[in-house]
Amino acid sequence: MATPSRVLVIGGGTAGNAVTVLLSRAGLAVHLIEAEPDWNATTGSGITLQGNALRVLRELGVWEQVEASGCPCGELGITTPDGTLVAVDQDLHTGGEDLPVAVGMQRPKLQQILIDAVRASGATVRPGTTAEILDQDAHGVTVRLSDGTEDRYDLVIGADGLSSATRAAIGIPDLPRPTGMAIWRVGTPRPASVTRNDLTYGGPSYIAGYCPTGPDTIYAYVVEDSRARAATPPESYADEMRTLTGRYGGVWPEITSHITDPAKVNYTWFHRLLVEGSWHRGRVVLIGDAAHCCPPTLAQGAAMSLEDAQVLAELLTSGRDWDDKLFQSYYERRIPRVRAVVDASVQIGEWQQDGVRGDVEELRHRTSDLLRELP
Repeated sequence: MATPSRVLVIGGGTAGNAVTVLLSRAGLAVHLIEAEPDWNATTGSGITLQGNALRVLRELGVWEQVEASGCPCGELGITTPDGTLVAVDQDLHTGGEDLPVAVGMQRPKLQQILIDAVRASGATVRPGTTAEILDQDAHGVTVRLSDGTEDRYDLVIGADGLSSATRAAIGIPDLPRPTGMAIWRVGTPRPASVTRNDLTYGGPSYIAGYCPTGPDTIYAYVVEDSRARAATPPESYADEMRTLTGRYGGVWPEITSHITDPAKVNYTWFHRLLVEGSWHRGRVVLIGDAAHCCPPTLAQGAAMSLEDAQVLAELLTSGRDWDDKLFQSYYERRIPRVRAVVDASVQIGEWQQDGVRGDVEELRHRTSDLLRELP
């Protein structure tokens, strides 16, 4: 029996966890390393998973756990800053009619579900570990881990996120660029009147909204111009977010009353990144935020990362040679779809910044039509 191909996955976020499960299930010997000792199991507030993300999670075998841990949603309410409902938008089933339009859930719950799936897959896992790529040839990559050991792999997958050290190590110069906007997020108890996702464009800030994440919880967010980080210390996060959300009506006063713990408030700049040409150099290939990222205005970041993992795993287990032709075909399958999402996500933010009344609903539905097709 031939020795299974050895794969190192750098990064245990959504993309890295997903590709590890898929490759391990196919019989490959996968090693996953993650820089954070806790594997990011407690990080983040909430996440909206669109149907095309749910489609991949079903392929991973975790859909039932996601369904039980989150809150399905199919409507988006558009409100004025005082809370008046002006429209209800029915989103499209980008994952197929047999899956919800979307599911809102607490991000740590999603991460724990994926962590459990990785461990059950039989992959070797080393949290609290980083890697340095020493050299590579046509057959593999030599890597030094942060404990000083060296090893050889047939393939290295860089799933190490927005500030990817792997991307820089293989000579891809692209860097994420701030868009000039930032988002405040927090998880709070769910007001009794909240039955769907609601969103406000304009008013005191660019965007304000909330998404149910379970029977008793939501995550709420508000988008404004990005600030100098030094001017906004983490211990002031709750006060700063309360100031912003307190300017909105409807259920916002109730939500605002629960924003008290700065450690539970997440502040993130919006970035854009799209690596062009290819997402690999030799036997090192990028997936997820290491290759592309966009503002969360379409809630497609996790979905694009999950699709990357699915497509790459499909190609790696197809019986084809692991050569430039295969890795280029991965890029060529992904780039039109990812570019459409990045461009649309950035466009929505630019309309807000420029004070332009763009047709957000038409753009969202046009992008959703594209995403209904299999990646």
